[in-house]
Amino acid sequence: VTSQRSPGFLLRSWRPSMMALTSSVLSFLLALLVFRVSTWACLFCFTTHAERFHICQMFVGMDGPDLGQCEDAFIAAFESLSDVEINYEERSHLHDSFAQMIHSLQQVAAAQGEWSFKIAFSNAAKEMKKAILQLKEGKPPPAGLQEVARRFLCSGCYSTVCDLPLDCPVQDVVVSRGDQAMFLCVVRFRLPEEEITYSWKFAGGLRTQDVSFFRDVPRARGYLARIRPVQPTHRGTFSCAIQHDQRPLARLYFFLNVTGPPPREDTELQVTFREVVRWAPREAEMIEPWDPSLGELLAKPGALTLGNLFLLAVIAALASASATVLVWMFFRWYFSGS
Repeated sequence: VTSQRSPGFLLRSWRPSMMALTSSVLSFLLALLVFRVSTWACLFCFTTHAERFHICQMFVGMDGPDLGQCEDAFIAAFESLSDVEINYEERSHLHDSFAQMIHSLQQVAAAQGEWSFKIAFSNAAKEMKKAILQLKEGKPPPAGLQEVARRFLCSGCYSTVCDLPLDCPVQDVVVSRGDQAMFLCVVRFRLPEEEITYSWKFAGGLRTQDVSFFRDVPRARGYLARIRPVQPTHRGTFSCAIQHDQRPLARLYFFLNVTGPPPREDTELQVTFREVVRWAPREAEMIEPWDPSLGELLAKPGALTLGNLFLLAVIAALASASATVLVWMFFRWYFSGS
């Protein structure tokens, strides 16, 4: 049995296919349009359609047959500026350069002469390239969410913050034991004036930027942190996080290395302990009593002090007086017997 299909059935089956094909063609044309727009977007960012259309009218007339061709040539001349990317702060200067270019093209179109619009547009595009190369290129610090790193992209006429890491390199801080350690949580770019907070963390004994090793330091507040006096237990990495409205801007790291001898009182105690450990009593027969003579005592360093000299003088005076009394008593006894 041969099945026969009606024309209505064929029409119903053909209609979805045509709709799918039409949708695909429209998608392709839309993608092509978006792609072309991105190629001349730098021109669209700083000029309007009315300005470009007015310049073409000045070149070919109000209703000239080459009006569409002039607009296409205008756009094609600036396709090389599709991927221009500048510092966001310089966008006003680039806008001024395009405004000056529009004014120059108006003067050329008014003068007419031997200039054609294709040559005028090509020369204008070359001048714009020179103007873009003369724009100041900002050099932001290597880390941190900073406004100075914001870029303006002509490909989409929008700005974006440069994708820089939040973590700054680790800074080495060497402090002697017992001294003071000071950390400044400051960055080389301008911070917002309000809603800035600082939080400090510490990873003991480690030089690291892994946040899993850090614990909070609750008593540390503000951009300045001090440790006084520094002890060996303070060796490790200190981290400071800068936030604006609870959004992180930068994280700084300081590795504290504690050097130097221990305090003096600890040193004296250790010396005394070592002397006690090394000490051993000697045998009795090996100990000889010291019976110094008067000459040895006088020869000892520090023996002839003022007090000792006075004592010697008193002893000498008493000895002389005693000798005199004894001699007098002897002579008295001797002559009394005779």
